[in-house]
Amino acid sequence: MYGSADSGSTLLIIPVIGCLTRATFPIMRGSSDPKRAKTASDNRKTTHPPVTAAELGRVTTGYQYWLTRQPLSANTRRAYLGRVRQYCAYLATCVNDYGSPLRDPHGRDYAIRDFKSHLKKSCKAKPASVNLTLAALDNLYLFLGLGRPNVRREDLPQEAPRALEPEEQKRFMRAVERCTSIRDRALALLLFYTALRVGECAGLNTDDIALSARKGKVTVRAGKGDAYREVALNTEAREGLAAWLVERRQRFASRDENALFLNSHGQRLSIRSIDLTLRRLGEEAHVAVSAHRLRHSCLTNLVRRGHDLVLVAEIAGHKRIETTRRYSLPSEHDRQAAMESLRMEY
Repeated sequence: MYGSADSGSTLLIIPVIGCLTRATFPIMRGSSDPKRAKTASDNRKTTHPPVTAAELGRVTTGYQYWLTRQPLSANTRRAYLGRVRQYCAYLATCVNDYGSPLRDPHGRDYAIRDFKSHLKKSCKAKPASVNLTLAALDNLYLFLGLGRPNVRREDLPQEAPRALEPEEQKRFMRAVERCTSIRDRALALLLFYTALRVGECAGLNTDDIALSARKGKVTVRAGKGDAYREVALNTEAREGLAAWLVERRQRFASRDENALFLNSHGQRLSIRSIDLTLRRLGEEAHVAVSAHRLRHSCLTNLVRRGHDLVLVAEIAGHKRIETTRRYSLPSEHDRQAAMESLRMEY
C-alpha cells in the first residue's frame, strides 16, 4: 500500500510477523521501476529498554507452573527454575539493542550469548555450569514457543567421572566395617561392589538376590531404559546381604513386603533414605560420598584393573561403549600426580 510522503518519497507499509512496520523509501525520479534504494539507516539497531519486572514476573510464574507438568526429575526442575530466575534477573538490568529477548528470535539469541559471556567472565562459571544454564534456557523458550536458541555450548574437558580416590575408598570401607547397622552395611557393600544406580537399588525385591556359598547375583529387572541385566556378587557383598536377609526375616516376619531394603516401619527404603545413609557413612570417614560416586568408584576400579570394556559396560548397564570408555580417562588426581612426578633433584 502506498501513500504520499515528503520530498517525493513513498510511504510503504510492510506486514512483518503479524504486525505492520512503517518504512520510507525514496523512489528515483524519471524511472518507472520503483526499486528500493539502500539508505544509511538500513540495518541500524534499535535500542529497547530492559524487560519490565512485571513481564519477567509473569514469565517466571507461568514457567514454574508449566515446569511441574514436564517429564523431568525434581532435581532437574529445581535446577532449571533457578537458572531461569538468574537469567530473568539479568534481563531486568540490560538494554536490548535487537528486540525483546522474550519475543524476538534475534533478541533472544543475542541476549543469551551476552548472558553466557556474563556467566563465564563475571560469575566465573565453569563449562558444565554454563551448559546447564543453556539447557534450562532451551526449556524456557520451549515454554515461550520461540524455539531453541542459537547459542553454542561450551566444550567440556575430557576427564574421568568423579570416583573416590584409593585412600578415600579405604577410609569409607573401614567406616562400613565399623557400622553397627547390618542393613546399612549390606547396602553400602552392594552399591560399592556392583555399581548399581540408586534407583535400581531402591527397586530391588528379595527374589532379585540369589546367594549360595560360592557365588551370587543381583538381578536388575528394569534399569535405565527399562533394561534387564544381572550382576555377579563378590564374597563381601554376598556376606553382607546374607546377614541382612537373616535380620530382615527376624524383624519383619509379619510384614507382607517384598522390598529388599526396608525402613524401620517395614516399608521399602526410599532413594532419599539410601542416599542419606551413604552420606552418613561418608561423614564418619570424612569423605564426600553419594550412591552415584560409589557407582563411579566401582566402574573405575574395574577399568583400571584391566578388565575388558565390553564386560564393564555390561556390568554398568551402558548401551554405548563410549560411555564406559570415560572411566579410562585421567582424573584430576592423575593430572596432579603426573606434574608432581616432574620434580628433580638439583
